[in-house]
Amino acid sequence: MSRNVQSKLQEPYELRKHGVMQRRKIDERVRRTHERLGSALVALIQEKSIDDVTVQEVLDRASVGRSTFYLHFRDKDDLLLSQLEKFLEIMSTTLSVRKEKSQRVVPVAEMFAHIGSQNKMYRALADCGRLNDFFDLAQGYFARGIERRLVESERLPKLAQRELAARASALAGSLLSLLRWWLDRGAKETPRAMDELFHRMVWSGLQ
Repeated sequence: MSRNVQSKLQEPYELRKHGVMQRRKIDERVRRTHERLGSALVALIQEKSIDDVTVQEVLDRASVGRSTFYLHFRDKDDLLLSQLEKFLEIMSTTLSVRKEKSQRVVPVAEMFAHIGSQNKMYRALADCGRLNDFFDLAQGYFARGIERRLVESERLPKLAQRELAARASALAGSLLSLLRWWLDRGAKETPRAMDELFHRMVWSGLQ
């Protein structure tokens, strides 16, 4: 055991506890800053093209200082990417995180409902040429999330890792194609109906 680690363990409990609490306060402050900046950018790109949005406008809308912004992000595109990744991380892992016992591999109803309510944001991403970036990111996130859910479901016979990953990737692609189809047609079907349709496709194909 190193001397530094040993000295840490010998610190009074309250001091160590205070150190943990201090880190949590810092983490919470960072999270709130990210949320303010992300919300500001999302609002602005629904008003005009992201190419016309300046970092200063984001800072003014979020009431965040320039030095703080550059401490966390390279530029507005980096901020946008972080917001997309945050959304995809939540949507691709939420069923596993909450240990849902259903045979769903993706929370399609919840995701489609959210994206459908943010149609203006979807169009803004399309207009500024960032929509493909979103779908490219989404492919990887959902492939990993679906693979995890397939293992958790125990409904399939044990597959070789390569085949399992291939099936999960194909299903992620189907999910995103279904999302595009749904949005391009005006989101006429309910999110729940799309959830049921997707999972019928999932299990009929896998069986």
